[in-house]
Amino acid sequence: MNLLIQVRQEAIPASSEVRRKLWTVPFIKSYLVVFVGYLSMYLIRKNFNVSQNELIEQYHLTKTDLGQIGFWFAVTYGIGKSAVGYLGDGKNTKNFVCLLLVLAALAMFAFGSVTGSLNGMIFFFALNGLFQSAGGPLSYSTITKWTAQKNRGRFLGLWNISHNLGGALAAVIATYGAEKLFHGDVRGMFFFPASIALCVGILGFYIGSDSPEAYGLGKSEDIFEEKISAQDLEVQKESLNKWNTFKKYILKNPFIWGLCFANVFVYIVRIGIDQWGIVYAKEVLGLSKEVAKSGFTMFEMGALSGALIWGFLSDVTKGRSSLMSMIAMSLILGVLGIYQHAHDAETYRWSMFALGFLVFGPQLLIGVSGVFFVPKNAVSIADGFRGTFGYLLGDSFAKLGMGMMADNKIVFGMTGWGGTFTAMYGATIIGLIFLAFVAFGEEKKIRSLK
Repeated sequence: MNLLIQVRQEAIPASSEVRRKLWTVPFIKSYLVVFVGYLSMYLIRKNFNVSQNELIEQYHLTKTDLGQIGFWFAVTYGIGKSAVGYLGDGKNTKNFVCLLLVLAALAMFAFGSVTGSLNGMIFFFALNGLFQSAGGPLSYSTITKWTAQKNRGRFLGLWNISHNLGGALAAVIATYGAEKLFHGDVRGMFFFPASIALCVGILGFYIGSDSPEAYGLGKSEDIFEEKISAQDLEVQKESLNKWNTFKKYILKNPFIWGLCFANVFVYIVRIGIDQWGIVYAKEVLGLSKEVAKSGFTMFEMGALSGALIWGFLSDVTKGRSSLMSMIAMSLILGVLGIYQHAHDAETYRWSMFALGFLVFGPQLLIGVSGVFFVPKNAVSIADGFRGTFGYLLGDSFAKLGMGMMADNKIVFGMTGWGGTFTAMYGATIIGLIFLAFVAFGEEKKIRSLK
């Protein structure tokens, strides 16, 4: 637990210009740890998605079985987003990411060891979900402590491509582990990525820190000559503890609630494509397993491009993250139709790329918008709180509910693959409504700051 103690040194007597020069190297080190650390978490999460066709063939699991494994991951991941994220605020968030990565890697080793036992796979993948849960919120918190408000969207957007690089590499690394190291056995898809994640987690403890204050550089506001936000000033003035800050800025904040519900519907679309795209391409579109997996990689590469561009647009529009999210969600409605009826490989691949590009707009910007409404010492729990909604309601429905629909079971009056698309169209429209509410509050706050 000593690894999680925040290190804070007295600020050195130097100008902000000198501090900015000293800031660069330790920031890059710390940033790389949370970037590569979160990327590695995706290696031991998305490897399950990549392995689904092999699990069906080698261990005769059904789509409902696969949905159950994903569902329980979503439950523990969703609960952990808030519970572990709450614990993380006030700790060394950079080291916390590394600790969770080590534990998740060990859980993935155990998952590979019990492959074929449905209950064992559910248990260890759920445990993996709990350990991974706060990786995103703690990374957000670390980056927020290090960066200036005027360019934070770009740094968060660049960090967000760790999702996509991890997802894209997951397919390559998992396939290599199975085919080259385990002679085609699907267990190689779990053991090899877990080995990589374990090494990254251990190395990360020795690189960087969670804040410039650990190096005697002061807070980011001092380094970049920015005003401290009204929320941070209120926390300091009223000496609010963690629980009272949570009540005031999370539980009683209507815009955080709006972002939480918007996140639910974004996750239904994102995970609906991410989880079932490979299976849908093979079973309905009639494409080969290789082409189906290439679509998964294209989705992640599109998401990578989107994370960079949408984060930049958020900064260019002076923090109008929810408005940018609305634009992305509107475009998703058209591209979903192309993806649904893509009967050739190229249309399938490029529609997957476009969906990844668009879905990761709101996926990123909902989190950026949340940072705008809360003080720094509540960033982790704010991001975790909206993540809890996204996973417990959106992710779990997309995995189990859509898996059951794909097995021709009726869920909320919808069934078959057609039902899964009806759910995604509906989720996109409802998500737009919640984002419009938050965009109104965001615009009002931006104008008041001027």
